[in-house]
Amino acid sequence: MPHRAQQPPSAWRFIRRALMLRCPECGISPVFVPVKKVRSLFDWFTPLDGCPRCGYAYEREQGYFLLAIWGLNYGLVALVGVLVGLYIQHRHHPGVSSPWWLVLAPMPFASFLFARHAKSLFLAMDHYFDPHLKPADMSEGAHPLDEDEHEHPSQP
Repeated sequence: MPHRAQQPPSAWRFIRRALMLRCPECGISPVFVPVKKVRSLFDWFTPLDGCPRCGYAYEREQGYFLLAIWGLNYGLVALVGVLVGLYIQHRHHPGVSSPWWLVLAPMPFASFLFARHAKSLFLAMDHYFDPHLKPADMSEGAHPLDEDEHEHPSQP
């Protein structure tokens, strides 16, 4: 039987798992505490340590989700707010300041609701582009250091 190379999973699989707030590696375990068990803002915003099923670490270092909050969460909420404001301005031609309270009032609430999905989408995109596989998970011969090589080139 000929050996077929395993194709990498599609990006849509990772996006679907992220929108369901599931582990990007296995797609089964949740990334966050379930909504019914949330008892504080810390529970709402902080992902779990890792996947209990496959062992995938959700947060690799302190500040890992900073881009997710600033880039995805705030960026998307601000973009939607500006587009809605421009649509109201174009469609109804009100005064300059009149539609802004309609746009600005729900934006903090939308940002609060979208924070978990922004972190999950960031985690999925990071896993898709840089899988962070353990050496045991990598195929034979794919490890960057061979047995004969040393970690530092200055060593004999």
